[in-house]
Amino acid sequence: MKGNYSMPKGIPTDHSLKHSVLRRLHIARGQLDKVIRMVDTDAYGMDVIVQNKAVEAALKNTDIVILKNHLLTRVSDDIGKKKDMVIDEIIKVFDASTA
Repeated sequence: MKGNYSMPKGIPTDHSLKHSVLRRLHIARGQLDKVIRMVDTDAYGMDVIVQNKAVEAALKNTDIVILKNHLLTRVSDDIGKKKDMVIDEIIKVFDASTA
């Protein structure tokens, strides 16, 4: 990012949102633990992939919840002031996730 401007960090302390995000992450962790056990026990490959896809979907859905909150609570205030920087930050995050 350019300049000395930095975006605020963290998820706002809306407890229901925080609870929802944490619940989703705990579910994803449980699914990932299952994938690890499946690999440890030489489970059928396609079953491992199906379960792994569930982990990916859980994380992707969590990202969507976090991004929506970020756009509604942080970006709406910053977009007018530093539009290019805000857009670059969002694109950078998604580019990194596809690398």
